[in-house]
Amino acid sequence: MGIVERKIRQKEETKTAILQAAWDIVTAEGWQTLSIRKIADAIEYSVQVVYSHFENKEAILLEFTREGFRLLTQRLQEAKDARKNPAEQLKAIAQAYWDFAFEQKEYYQIMFGLGIPACDTADKIIEVKLMGEVIATTLQEAIETGNNKKADQKLKFHTYWSILHGLVSMQLISRNEMETEEKLMILKDAIGGFIKSLEEE
Repeated sequence: MGIVERKIRQKEETKTAILQAAWDIVTAEGWQTLSIRKIADAIEYSVQVVYSHFENKEAILLEFTREGFRLLTQRLQEAKDARKNPAEQLKAIAQAYWDFAFEQKEYYQIMFGLGIPACDTADKIIEVKLMGEVIATTLQEAIETGNNKKADQKLKFHTYWSILHGLVSMQLISRNEMETEEKLMILKDAIGGFIKSLEEE
């Protein structure tokens, strides 16, 4: 292995170590406690080394945001592919979204810490846009095969996502200890009502 290749590999290994250290801190203490200094101490390098790989803490958070949306998109696509009927696909996507949020709370928190990303954010982060496309294309197919072909696809997209994000956020911050089955009943009832609106004129 040449000197150039060795330097590239070492740089990638250090970057991986930085992200792993950051993730360990987050899962143990929460996003609010993450700092460049803590990461540097964890990997036993100087702060300057961390800054040589990431411009600031926000750049590290962006890395995790992208990865979170990539993982979520994969989950949603797999859920969609397992069904043929668009209405059933919407139900499966909703369930996959829900499961991801509670199984990957740390990712979900950073992905949606300030609410659903605005359109300009989606344009800047391709992973957000790709996730939205899985939902949008499924909705388009549901509208085309349903009775309410005049349904506003853009409106329905925002309604669907708002239902999912709203219900998840309520449960994540709620101190009311509801049974898992009760939570799922609320999700199923909300999504069932939404799908009904696509099937009726």
